[in-house]
Amino acid sequence: MTSPFPQILLTPEQVAECLGVSVETLNVWRCTKRYNLPYVKAGRLVRYRRADVEAFVASRLQGGK
Repeated sequence: MTSPFPQILLTPEQVAECLGVSVETLNVWRCTKRYNLPYVKAGRLVRYRRADVEAFVASRLQGGK
């Protein structure tokens, strides 16, 4: 049976490590809407979809061909 939610959800700690920032920085980004990094909020829990984090990184790419 296929899951209706095939995407992997990441914790703020995992995303912070991946991006090289602190969890507090992610909190500030969410509160101030500084960057367009979508997140899922369920009660007090915050999670990020892997695809959204990858798209965020790709959108921040500078230089290149």
